[in-house]
Amino acid sequence: MTRHGGNMARKGRRKQFAVPTVLVAAGLLAIALPGEAFAHVKWFAPYDVAQQPLPLRQVFTPSFWQFTATAAVILWLLSYIERHALGDAITGSLERFSVPLRPRIEALYRGGTAVFFGALFAIGGIIMTPELKTDWQAISWLQAAIALGMFWSVTMPLSAVGIALLYAYGVYTYGIFHMLDYPIFLGLAAYLGLTGLKLELFHLRPLDVARWSASLTLMWASIEKWAYPDWTYPLLQKYPEVGFNLQPTFYMTAAGVLEFSLAFALLWTPMVRRVAALVLAMMFVSAVAEFGKIDAIGHMMIVVILVGIIADDRPNVKHQPLLAPLSYGGALAIYLAAYYGLHAVIYGTTL
Repeated sequence: MTRHGGNMARKGRRKQFAVPTVLVAAGLLAIALPGEAFAHVKWFAPYDVAQQPLPLRQVFTPSFWQFTATAAVILWLLSYIERHALGDAITGSLERFSVPLRPRIEALYRGGTAVFFGALFAIGGIIMTPELKTDWQAISWLQAAIALGMFWSVTMPLSAVGIALLYAYGVYTYGIFHMLDYPIFLGLAAYLGLTGLKLELFHLRPLDVARWSASLTLMWASIEKWAYPDWTYPLLQKYPEVGFNLQPTFYMTAAGVLEFSLAFALLWTPMVRRVAALVLAMMFVSAVAEFGKIDAIGHMMIVVILVGIIADDRPNVKHQPLLAPLSYGGALAIYLAAYYGLHAVIYGTTL
């Protein structure tokens, strides 16, 4: 082999080794972080939505502020990295993984929706997620029709209407506060309807609408870990390895900050949101090993949407890094106020 040929071969090997860099890093991060905490507690343990949440003065522990400050600094750092050569390298690694997926995003969303609602039809007695029970048989047939509608573009908007009707029935049965756990289904309905009609929503692509719905869903769910940590304590006793033998209150504070931070990152710049989606997807998938088919079915659509976010390469304006922690802090304040404020209006919560 010539010297030139040897150099080319070594470059080729270096390129091959560089391909999975982000995947390996994200995988190690997902393993190291509390993935099982992303199992939805309402599916596996007793809960009472009308219960008084933990007062904010007890939520705002020193650990809470330390974790949120650390998350804000990490978001700033990632935003800074994205504007430089290292950010280009990370994006390049994501591209090598996601290029084959990109033309198949619509097929992935349609196929995932068909499998998900087909599974709900087969199980029966469930509106949208495991804890949302119903005895109305018409719901199962609506779910079957939604799944069938994924086979043709012209029927996708009809399936979208069906998903919106299921959500409305959930609100009627369980109340708006409970159903705010699941606006991702409205985002999915918007994606299917807009894609079938080949439209955008206020200049947002269907995929962007789905991404926003995933972020809003997970940010809301993270507040629950601070407001109702006692719901998860039975799971921590049953699965002690989940909590790494940490003090339960400390663990729930960390898990809530982690989920909120990754969810917020889905709204940020392209590299940041794709890395966050990758970590979230791996963590949701890792939880299935502990919690089985219920968790797999319940989180199927959010994992599907996250895979679409990973594969999406549409660039947008790279915000100034300093805006990341400021926006993060603002989102955190808004969500805490909305969660506690709405609960106070509906159930008479005292802060």
